[in-house]
Amino acid sequence: MTVGKETMGEQPIFTCKAHVFHIDPKTKRSWMSASSAAVSVSFFYDSSRNLYRIISVEGTKAVINSTITANMTFTKTSQKFGQWSDVRANTVYGLGFASEAELGKFIEKFQEVKEAIQAQQCGATAKTTNGSGAATPVASATASPLLAARAPAGDEPPALSPAQPKPAENDEMMVHQRAHSVSSTLQGGYATVGRAPRGPLASAGAPPDTSNADSTEQQLRYENDRLKLALAQSSANAKKWEVELATLKSNNLRLTAALQESTANVDEWKRQLHQYREEVARARHYATGKGGDANEVEQLRQRVAQLEAELTQKNEELAQITKSKKSEQDAEAKLAQSQLELALAAQDGQRQVIQALNDQLSRQIDELSTIHREINTALQT
Repeated sequence: MTVGKETMGEQPIFTCKAHVFHIDPKTKRSWMSASSAAVSVSFFYDSSRNLYRIISVEGTKAVINSTITANMTFTKTSQKFGQWSDVRANTVYGLGFASEAELGKFIEKFQEVKEAIQAQQCGATAKTTNGSGAATPVASATASPLLAARAPAGDEPPALSPAQPKPAENDEMMVHQRAHSVSSTLQGGYATVGRAPRGPLASAGAPPDTSNADSTEQQLRYENDRLKLALAQSSANAKKWEVELATLKSNNLRLTAALQESTANVDEWKRQLHQYREEVARARHYATGKGGDANEVEQLRQRVAQLEAELTQKNEELAQITKSKKSEQDAEAKLAQSQLELALAAQDGQRQVIQALNDQLSRQIDELSTIHREINTALQT
């Protein structure tokens, strides 16, 4: 059967939109984008072979072709991302959804398919055990056991034609075929994978399924690499804040030097003012005591007026310079204080992120140790 095309024996039972990812076969730690945008991901049921498959096609390329087995487990690793391992395809598939609700619907359908497969296996085992006894009633040859399970108990549901699926199925497929933008957590072809919940242990009578433990170990390594990256980024930010603090100190020293220079200029102008006043006083005393001629007195008065004008001008310049220096110093001080507060706040945020990553890594290490102990216990039983 060609992937993505329906035949008389294989029919879609659920469809949704998601971004498809494959695990990197070399590193087994990072994700590679398998689809350029959100594509349709469908559950198919093959009534002729009694198989369930997950299929997704982009253009002419099949990005997902996974046969579901009873041992498969779909793991929700973040709010909008989930994954499952396919041993037959030798890969790990990842799906990124536009919302957490769509991810929840996919998880429900995956679990429902697994339960149907397990029920089929139990029915086949019971039929083999009973031998020539009465066989367990089954659904129609062209309908999925999932759809048959939804029918009311009692009479056997009628067979459905492949060209005439149930109206509820059409409604369900139309609801889940909406196009959505890719989740904000999927950037650059990679997905951020969070802590995976623990899966159920294998039974004591059968070999344990270590795929979940391997997946948890891969996620633990990925979280460890991400923690190292966060620590390196924090160190880089600390160096940048040290450079900014040194710049602020340099600006403060420059403002202090300018203020000292302005103070020295003020002292010099006060000294000149004192000299002018002494000169004016001597001129007046000379004009009054000696009683010089009128021309000399007039010259002295003009000189006094000139000195007073210069004094007024110097006072105005002094006031303007003092005001300008003060406003500039206040602005620089406010800017330096705001930059320092922003740097401290960013450093606190980085510290909290690193602490959260440390806590998460510790929890995952504890869970991984618990899983290994339980697996060893199951193997020894």
